[in-house]
Amino acid sequence: MAPAADREGYWGRTTSTLDWCEENYAVTWYMAEFWNTVSNLIMIIPPIFGAIQSVKDGLEKRYIASYLALTVVGMGSWCFHMTLKYEMQVYLKVKEPIFHQVMYGMLVFTLVLRSIYIVTWVYPWLRGLGYTSLGIFLLGFLLWNIDNIFCVSLRNFRKKVPPVIGVSTQFHAWWHLLTGLGSYLHILFSVYTRTLYLRWRPKVKFLFGIWPMILFEPLRKHC
Repeated sequence: MAPAADREGYWGRTTSTLDWCEENYAVTWYMAEFWNTVSNLIMIIPPIFGAIQSVKDGLEKRYIASYLALTVVGMGSWCFHMTLKYEMQVYLKVKEPIFHQVMYGMLVFTLVLRSIYIVTWVYPWLRGLGYTSLGIFLLGFLLWNIDNIFCVSLRNFRKKVPPVIGVSTQFHAWWHLLTGLGSYLHILFSVYTRTLYLRWRPKVKFLFGIWPMILFEPLRKHC
């Protein structure tokens, strides 16, 4: 964890009880933690499009709610890291880092058990998608803990290297990116398995050859 405050910026004095390892107002006067803020875009923009696509495809409301819930988390995290205000911290209900880490670890553990069961005994051909989402979750969790435990060393390292290298050590921001991607992929995994069970014809496609999404092929007509 970082010191309580580095400097003041547009949002004034830091009032949150938590301050992460990124140096405050180091990139812009308008964001307390620039990289920890903008990294939340992955939890805001893709899920919005996912929710819209879910409505168009006529998916069950639970999947629309899952996408929108991820968007809400991303927006709340954006506001918290941008301002480092206690009000935004309360909104996210993040008060104790150890409790937060334990609960997140339990969530990942639950997802691991569920996914392993599905790809082992139900849909073994989905191991690629299932294990990818889990691997991304676990890597993000590892980087988040490194950021918390070795904050002082990371800050000292950033002072000695060019900014482009220092940015790569913003592991809390990497955690946002990996958690956002892992969450999105796990929603896709759930949509795929559910619609497959309902005898739809889901296919994983890549938008612009990069971003995964699920499209549905027309049902075959039997003559």
